Amino acid sequence: MLQFPKIIQGGMGVGVSNWRLAQAVSKLGQLGVVSGTALDSLFVRRLADGDQGGYMRRGLDAFPFPEMAKRIWNEYFVSGGKPADAPYPNLPMHQKRDVRKLVELCMVSNFVEVFLAKEDHKNPVGINYLEKVQIPHLPSIYGAMLAGVGYVLMGAGIPLHIPGVLDALALQHPAEYKLMITGAAQGQFAALDTPMQFDPAEYAEGRLPVLRRPKFLAIVSSNTLASTMLRRSNGKVDGLVIESPTAGGHNAPPRGKLQLNAAGEPIYGERDRVNIPELRTLGVPFWLAGGYGNAEKLRKALDQGAAGVQIGTAFAFTQESGLRSDLKQRLLQQAAAGAGQVFTDPLASPTGFPFKVAQLEGTSSSQDAYEKRTRVCDLGYLREPYFTSEGGIGYRCAAEPVANYVAKGGKVEDTVGRKCLCNSLLSNVGYAQVRNGTSLEPALVTIGDDLNTVAQFLAPGRDSYSAADVVERLLSLSADATEPVLQAMA
Repeated sequence: MLQFPKIIQGGMGVGVSNWRLAQAVSKLGQLGVVSGTALDSLFVRRLADGDQGGYMRRGLDAFPFPEMAKRIWNEYFVSGGKPADAPYPNLPMHQKRDVRKLVELCMVSNFVEVFLAKEDHKNPVGINYLEKVQIPHLPSIYGAMLAGVGYVLMGAGIPLHIPGVLDALALQHPAEYKLMITGAAQGQFAALDTPMQFDPAEYAEGRLPVLRRPKFLAIVSSNTLASTMLRRSNGKVDGLVIESPTAGGHNAPPRGKLQLNAAGEPIYGERDRVNIPELRTLGVPFWLAGGYGNAEKLRKALDQGAAGVQIGTAFAFTQESGLRSDLKQRLLQQAAAGAGQVFTDPLASPTGFPFKVAQLEGTSSSQDAYEKRTRVCDLGYLREPYFTSEGGIGYRCAAEPVANYVAKGGKVEDTVGRKCLCNSLLSNVGYAQVRNGTSLEPALVTIGDDLNTVAQFLAPGRDSYSAADVVERLLSLSADATEPVLQAMA
């Protein structure tokens, strides 16, 4: 009988689910997951800080294409680290046809993160991507596969074509992924070539290594999307993560016309509830996510036929996670007092998806901090590709300077309340960009509605807890918690 992990550690933010956290969880026999979002920028900033601990160098030394690794090290490593008042180097923003340097950075940074997460144990590690951040997908996934990633998870959209990408790259064949482009009437510019392409042979140094296809888990929010993924995807979907609107990060919008409650949050109704008995008929393992961060909820999920649960919030506050220690402590203190507040913001994300935001003074969750920040778009991961009036492809973000967005054909009303998630999420993990030598980009912490429940993991007299504490407590009511869970993960 095949066994599956009971616990999938969520792939959170930019660098919150870092290699340390994923390694710790996978060592415990569950599925540790690194976040693949903006890893190229995160990697470069680690090098600019002098590669503290030498971990990036160790990963680079293991990369199978040494000349590529050497080029990146020589360009971005700063011995001793950059001055505190100096800005981090910004990379060129991704475009449909990325410059070779960006492609190589995606490959290398994803390899290093997975390689480090896999060190010192033989259990699988996963990587999580956002469908909304499409342009880096192909080289990023390839880099993770070069490191032997065991699972690829993807949400924030409908990733129908990722299974086919995994099939192609596992054979070292060229892979193709269609870029979603808005702003054109049906049929307009139909001749424009919109697929993105990646050929491993163009980047190889010598013989290409043998690769294994990782398992693919689609993160979806409804029975309809679950069945759509299984019916229409261009390759095998190995399982599903069913995420409710209580989960942190981006939430799927409510079905039907958007309505807000008195606090200004989206209202989810009966149409947004998942029918678990129907999920069992689909014939693939599934994990439930969003508010499942305790042993009783895990047991309930198993009793309903789920393979297990995906948990983010509880792991975000562990000693191993990449979340800044000051943010951890402030939010943990709130949680211990039962005073933590999470707002489902319908406007914050430039994607238009609702976005969970922890309410914390000094971060962009406060109106004052939000208004003080000058709008800047210099990372661009959430930019929207659009067709220009000349038939080319432009890029815009509703959180960029308003005049710039409107000049690109965007509507001024779409800019209201939008926040720069790219810069904020890097600030969350200690890599805030420096502006004018003095000011730092503010943080903006995303976390699930069950923030206050994380106090359960704090032992008396302690102000922190580990990934092992979370796993042990979650499995405490599972009668077969000691059974092996890795046979089907390898």
